[in-house]
Amino acid sequence: MQRQRQLCTVKGVTDMPKSKYTDLKNVSDVVISTRIRFARNLREFPFPCRMNDEKKRRVAGIVKAAVLDGHSAISDRFSYIQMSELTQEEAVSLVERHLVSPEFISERQGRGLLLLDDESVSIMINEEDHVRIQVIGQGMKLDETFDLADKIDTLLDEQLDFAFNDKLGYLTQCPTNIGTGMRASLMLHLPALKESGAMGKISASLSKLGLVIRGIYGEGTEPSGAIYQLSNQVTLGISEREAINNLRDIAFQLVTQERNAREALSDNISVLDKIYRSYGILLYARLVSNEECMKLISNVRFGVEMGLFDNIDIDTINRLIVEIQPATLMKNVGKKLTAVERDHIRAELVRTAISQHKIPTSHRLEE
Repeated sequence: MQRQRQLCTVKGVTDMPKSKYTDLKNVSDVVISTRIRFARNLREFPFPCRMNDEKKRRVAGIVKAAVLDGHSAISDRFSYIQMSELTQEEAVSLVERHLVSPEFISERQGRGLLLLDDESVSIMINEEDHVRIQVIGQGMKLDETFDLADKIDTLLDEQLDFAFNDKLGYLTQCPTNIGTGMRASLMLHLPALKESGAMGKISASLSKLGLVIRGIYGEGTEPSGAIYQLSNQVTLGISEREAINNLRDIAFQLVTQERNAREALSDNISVLDKIYRSYGILLYARLVSNEECMKLISNVRFGVEMGLFDNIDIDTINRLIVEIQPATLMKNVGKKLTAVERDHIRAELVRTAISQHKIPTSHRLEE
């Protein structure tokens, strides 16, 4: 008998006026990016935590050959990175760019990374599982991102013998990933919900619906700049499409609630003051720490979302969020920097990006 799908709702924001922003086809004001990740293991090898260096090298070689020597149209677009050969800054930058997990760089020996030239696809080898296929798309692109991840998974499955059980599905080191082995995530900017104090209730409600909301870099991290990751928790007894549809439905509810919360705060002078002060600091500051910059950029992005600034596009803000991170900053400069040097370059980078933009006349003080 076909399982009846239950409508889930997220509680936590109440008595908000109905938003005039009802368009759910374009939700880039809230949804920054989409990520689909598959966890897979080779049947003939123990999980990475039980492997010695020799077996890790063998697994890395097998997976590397399956990708680079495959017959896929994108095989020649992948490059292979031996994690042990990276500097600490290069490794941390991969985390800052959301290409690998923080855990993946904690112990780099025996681990490898296959990276597509546009960085939309990364394949971690010997993380918690033998293979972690990850595809990232900008904005809300759950279907497109899943389709690409699924195609890569299928291509690898043709060459690699993945551990699979007819009753349990894909076998993974962590029991919470058994089944589909899929984690679908959306990066969300929720400054109004955070400002209104609703995130605690929302987080509690989501856990009852099989989803989890975490910090900017996933499990074990705190939200920075009001940026959160919303992900599915259930992988057993549910199909990939069901998990994605559930995630999409809940995300749309959060988008609506965030937009409602923005409208409720649209004439709050304290909130507006915080946004404009943030813009002013970023426009004139010469030293900005990463922690402060994330808060300020988040506030400016909030202002862009509320229509307070002319011509500062969301894509510019999204790019800055990555480029200002400490390790990525040093990687792009090409040398190690002191904290003061990083703060100076970060301030200059952001100032250059937003200095050409003007505050609309309608928001300037009348004489």
